[in-house]
Parts: sequence; C-alpha cells; structure tokens
Amino acid sequence: MTSQPSDTPKHVHFDRLLKTAAGLAPIPTAVVAPESPYALGGALLGADHTLVTPLLIGDTAKIAAAAAEIGRSIDDYEILHTNDHGQAAALGVAAVRDGRAKCLMKGQLHTSQLLSACMKRDIGLRTGRRLSHIFVLDLPGRDEFLLMSDGAINILPDLETKVDITKNAIDLAHALGIEMPKVGIMSAVETVSDAFPATHDAAALVQMADEGQFAAAQVAGPFAMDNAVDPEAARIKGLFGPVPGHVNVFVMPNIEAGNMVVKSLTFLAGAQTGGLVIGAACPIILTSRADDDQARLASCVLAAMYDNHQQS
Repeated sequence: MTSQPSDTPKHVHFDRLLKTAAGLAPIPTAVVAPESPYALGGALLGADHTLVTPLLIGDTAKIAAAAAEIGRSIDDYEILHTNDHGQAAALGVAAVRDGRAKCLMKGQLHTSQLLSACMKRDIGLRTGRRLSHIFVLDLPGRDEFLLMSDGAINILPDLETKVDITKNAIDLAHALGIEMPKVGIMSAVETVSDAFPATHDAAALVQMADEGQFAAAQVAGPFAMDNAVDPEAARIKGLFGPVPGHVNVFVMPNIEAGNMVVKSLTFLAGAQTGGLVIGAACPIILTSRADDDQARLASCVLAAMYDNHQQS
C-alpha cells in the first residue's frame, strides 16, 4: 500500500460522516455519571458539534470538579444529582422512558451497572433483540468503514445471540449509508469444521440469510480474516462471489476475537474507532478511559446517524 501524503486526511470517512451529522438535530442524551474529565469531556465535545444535548446525571460536586479540571462551564446543562451509580443508571433509563432523552451515554461507572438498568423487566429498555456492541473503524487506506461485532458485550455468543448481533450490525451499516452491507461470519478457518464451532454458526447464519431472515445485506462465511478482506487470498482459497475479499461487516466468533482485532487495528494500524450499543430502545454510547477525544466524538456521530435512521 502506498503511503499517503502527510497533509491527506487519514480518517476521511468519519470526517464525511461528521459533516453529514452536522445537519441533524442534536439528540437529547442522558449522560450517566460524567464524573471524570474524560467522561464529561466526551459529552461536551458531542454538544460542541451539536450532535447531543447532554442531561448530566450524577454527583454534582464531582461533575463540577471534572468541568473545572478541563476548563469548561456546565452552567447551561441540567444536572440530576445522585451520588449512587446504580441510581444514576436508573435515572438515565427513566429519562429515556419518559421521553426526556433519546440516547444513553456511559460515564464513570461500570458498563455492567448501566446495562443492568437497561435490561430490567418492565422499567428497563428491553426490546425483542439482545443488546450488542458494534465497533466502527475508519482505517487509513480503506475505501469504506469496517464494522465489527461483538467486541464489548456478548462474551461467547450462541447462534441465537449471533442472529441479533448480525441484525444489529446490519441496521447500523444501513444508518451509515451502506445500502447493501457485505457481512462476513468470522472464524479462524473458512471451511465448516467440528473443531471450530463458530463455523457451524456461520453456515446456519448464511442459510438464514438465504431464507430472507435479515434486512438488505449479503451474508457469507465462514471466513478467516485474510480471505474476508483480501480478494486474492479469497481466490486462492477458492472463495468466489461478491462477499469474499470484500467484507465490511464482521460478525466475530466471540468477544476476545472482536476486541483484539479492533484494538490491534486501532493501536497498530491507526484506525479511528467509534462504537455503539444497538438492541435497546435507544442507542447507547459506551466510552472507555482509553478513548481519545476523536473516539468519543465518533461515537456521538454514530448515535446521531442511527437515531436519524430510526426516525426516517
């Protein structure tokens, strides 16, 4: 791959998406426990770009201290005070159920606390699908986004869970303007083998796709990573058609594979990443202490695009 000139934008896909999202109304977003500089800063950065309108939920004193540390005023934002993270998560969910918010954003609390509040029967944000997390990667030199799921929530998904993971990933791809996603069901090998249970899941998912159980997408697999992304590797392995070598939506066999691939591409190959949880009654932004400002902004862009797609 030839090197890019130093003045060429590296992450052109997120830059384009940010311009598109700039024309959308900001999403009212319940930010749960924005009690650290990174957690509060991510929400305010999204607000700066008119992507979100934050409703801050947490310990007022800690939120104020975080704002002072990053030199930002929070005078214009409503704050719901609680010094209990479980209660903060419950208040965030209630804000969505009451129509005060259309998105949740994780702050300085454990992911399990936020998702537990979302999954409570009757008072949570359950839908007919399982929740899954989709990483979206803008990789220098690639001509489109890559989507990978699940690398953050479902540890060892069974076939039924992978059905929802696939549906959620296709939905987000459509929201990002990918009209016919090329979905690859991933494993370590490209042939069905009893030694690799994920290959049997792949065969089943492809059969479901052939029967029309997924929205507009081309679903194929199993794939190893080389023949998923490289047409010549696919040809050598005898894999032909529109998907081999051209996968842009990856359904990973487990959380370890998904997480390691995404972090490898981020820290070794310069990918810009954002992420979103799909499957609840609203999109959920999960931030990490390791996320930089651009990663937090990218996740806000994804939420804005997904919400707009759901309303259209």
